[in-house]
Amino acid sequence: MKQRLGVAPPAYDPSAPENVTTLPVGSPATVRSYVRELLRRHRKAFAVLMAVNAVAVIASMAGPQILGTLVNDLSEGERDLHLGRAVALFAVALAIQSVFVWQVRLRGSMLGERMLADLREDFLVRSVGLPPSVLERAGTGDLLSRITTDIDRLAEAMRQAVPQLSIGVVWAGLLLSAMAVTAPPLALSVLIALPVLLIGCRWYFRRAPHAYRAEAAGYAAVAAALAETVDAGGTVEAHRLGDRRVALSERRISEWTAWERYTLWLRTIIFPTINITNLLVLGSVVLLGGVFVLQGWIGVGELTTGALLAQMLIDPIGLILRWYDELQVAQVSLARLVGVREIEPDAGDGELSPDGRDVRAARVRFGYHPDVDVLHGVTLQVPPGTRVALVGPSGAGKSTLGRLLAGIYGPRKGEVTLGGTALAAMPAEEVRRHVALVNQEHHVFVGTLRDNLLLARTDATDAELWAALGGVDADTWARELSTGLDSEIGSGGLVVTPAQAQQIALARLVLADPHTLVLDEATSLLDPRAARHLERSLAQVLEGRTVVAIAHRLHTAHDADVIAVVEDGRISELGSHDALVAADGPYAALWRSWHG
Repeated sequence: MKQRLGVAPPAYDPSAPENVTTLPVGSPATVRSYVRELLRRHRKAFAVLMAVNAVAVIASMAGPQILGTLVNDLSEGERDLHLGRAVALFAVALAIQSVFVWQVRLRGSMLGERMLADLREDFLVRSVGLPPSVLERAGTGDLLSRITTDIDRLAEAMRQAVPQLSIGVVWAGLLLSAMAVTAPPLALSVLIALPVLLIGCRWYFRRAPHAYRAEAAGYAAVAAALAETVDAGGTVEAHRLGDRRVALSERRISEWTAWERYTLWLRTIIFPTINITNLLVLGSVVLLGGVFVLQGWIGVGELTTGALLAQMLIDPIGLILRWYDELQVAQVSLARLVGVREIEPDAGDGELSPDGRDVRAARVRFGYHPDVDVLHGVTLQVPPGTRVALVGPSGAGKSTLGRLLAGIYGPRKGEVTLGGTALAAMPAEEVRRHVALVNQEHHVFVGTLRDNLLLARTDATDAELWAALGGVDADTWARELSTGLDSEIGSGGLVVTPAQAQQIALARLVLADPHTLVLDEATSLLDPRAARHLERSLAQVLEGRTVVAIAHRLHTAHDADVIAVVEDGRISELGSHDALVAADGPYAALWRSWHG
């Protein structure tokens, strides 16, 4: 990707970072709506900040006014200047200004921290509530970059940019008003610098938002590439994909750094423009003010006051442009964070609930990409209390079918129902009350063993927690912990083994007490003998529940009531273990190859 830095942005590439994001980026309307919502929440604190800032600015204008009056008196030949009174007034104004400037900084910081806390909480709550299908498809890189990089970028904006920009606008408005009252011709002379400022800002802000979006998306692409490589390190090494993954990471990094350099170049244009504007403001006031004095249109004192106010005007203009530039970066991060608000929940009707416990898939078609189906017209009936095993070769669609039966995905065609009600039409919380999915990936949260278990049911007693651990053969090692249920586990505490993490996840399942379970290789991290023992223990706990088990270990299928053989996205065989072995079809071949 060749470019002359400073002349044009990096060339567009269809595979470039901007198209890597899988979670949506908030539209301008969504961003404006959220900003208005934040301001409504904190309108009282915002109004107090503006009032305190106005007092501080008015107090700061006392000095130029006092000095201008003294100069005017001297020019008119006054001998009694009342310097003592002028010094006293200046001291009082300075004291008032100092107190209120301190209040401005304090209240601005407090307001920024409160808005930042609201933003973090809103994003966390919304992210946790996202449909599972969205989270599964999003991957880790984009979501991780939003939680870390975008929050970090917004932190400074929320703490400083929003309060400071508001302060700068009030400050500049009051100074211009004071100039218009003190010396109207001088206020007009400030407009000489306006075209330079407008042209420079228009040039910059037409390019900056797109560049900052590409820069943020580029970082997300880098994070995604690196996270995927690390997570799949064993696969990368086994298939000798190291060079290819390194090349991909380097390409993503080069694309990201190219946009970084481009945004830096944009700043090298806007900052000198601001400096030229500042010089023009002060220069025009002094030069034109001198002409006005010679013409007798204003007095020397008015020129002095106007020049001092013009000098003071440089600070708020710089403040506004500086923090507005910061807000360009923040706006991109904010759009990425509030973009999750545009994701519609899977459920369409919050009142729907199942009328029964039977699970049924009827002529289901589903694919992860448009027009590319993984499942082709699958039909399956699972009566209440039935144990169904899904078996078949890797990539046949077993896990995909399991996720549809668990309500994680909705079918492209056909229907998956629970008790006669389509899972796709039920609220996610309602689905989770009845159906639970336990897959091969388990997470142990930082905290105590009790906290990890109470995630499934917050009102569970210690006796129920121990019973759940006993149901999954985890009570033995749990009772050996120094403080039992109060033992700290996870990062910073006791590091549990993958098998123990799997047992904790299964204990949560026991506590959640759903009537239908989808187990996707739920015991895969245990050795075969321990897995067999655990499954026998779970069979007692899960007695009477509907269980759909996805397994490569065929002893799980042997114990099931019904076995469904999935091949190429279709159910090729359906029946009991004995019936399928006797039929001498695909399942019989699998059983012979596995059983020896």
